[in-house]
Amino acid sequence: MAVSSALTQGCSCNPACRFRGTINQPENLSMRRSMIRKAMGDFCQQMKSRNAPLKLSPDSPVIGRFYPNQCTASEGDTLNVTFSGYGYAWTNVTKKTTFLGGASAAYRYDFQVTESGDCDIYSYFRPARIDNTTFQTHRIESQMASMFAGMSSFGNDFGKQTLSKKLQEGFTVIALDGKESNVVFSLGIVPLGKKPFHPFQIDRGDGKITYENDRTEIHQNQRDFVGPIVVEDSGRAIYLNAAVDGVPAIDVLLMRKAEAEQSLHYYFEYPQAGPLAGQPMSSEVLANGNPLKRAIVVPPGTYYVVFDNTPTAGQVSPTISPLDDRAAVVNYLIQIGDAS
Repeated sequence: MAVSSALTQGCSCNPACRFRGTINQPENLSMRRSMIRKAMGDFCQQMKSRNAPLKLSPDSPVIGRFYPNQCTASEGDTLNVTFSGYGYAWTNVTKKTTFLGGASAAYRYDFQVTESGDCDIYSYFRPARIDNTTFQTHRIESQMASMFAGMSSFGNDFGKQTLSKKLQEGFTVIALDGKESNVVFSLGIVPLGKKPFHPFQIDRGDGKITYENDRTEIHQNQRDFVGPIVVEDSGRAIYLNAAVDGVPAIDVLLMRKAEAEQSLHYYFEYPQAGPLAGQPMSSEVLANGNPLKRAIVVPPGTYYVVFDNTPTAGQVSPTISPLDDRAAVVNYLIQIGDAS
């Protein structure tokens, strides 16, 4: 992200390694902020080019996603950002719930470079104030939950409180080796040198861009849309590693932007999951005990990886039983690299 660009501009090496002692000194806060501001214009672009995985705790599986589609930002002594978007989440009371949400907040920003070993850059965004949060329940899958008139109101209040709490935790952006190709986003303030949980070890020197390295939980008749994944150059491939536990098998689909976002729109609008809006460009069965490792050559464009635990898409047709909800727990790594 931003800071790594400012540090490495005009230099094939990583200046953070040579100057980290000076950079990290408390009295150089103004210099560090100036370096971040040089690339802060990318903040909204970065925010809208990714989804935000939703978790109950940092080490818990993903239970939903938020897709920002509106963002404005300005910077001074604080980063002032207003954003909104839509998403979905799963709970055992509501099953799938879709929602609209947004917030306005101000963050104090700074960065540090690890003192030994790899020259990783930790950019910290600590909350100065949370001005406003909004949360509106859109659809509830559970018919029993949706029958209660107060459920939506309760969900709105709970969602608003949860969003505000998460924003108050701040967030950390880690550029491994100071490179934009290996960037880790994490809610909360990650201590310098510590790493958030990730199921796969990555090779820092293989030149691949890591999009997501995480664990997701997909209940029966549910999907998870990981994207948007932007491939900018020709001669590239999407590298996918995945393993599933908890169910015999699920489908792993690679979809182009148009078909994927229309399918996501259907998933957002209708309580029950139905057919996809179009055919995937790649379809794989991920079986329990048989990890998936694929490199899918793609032209420049935007893509989504869809993990599907429904009988209405893909090759797997899981049995849907209201009394036996077996969730698929998927460890996955999605990267972009040169097609070999």
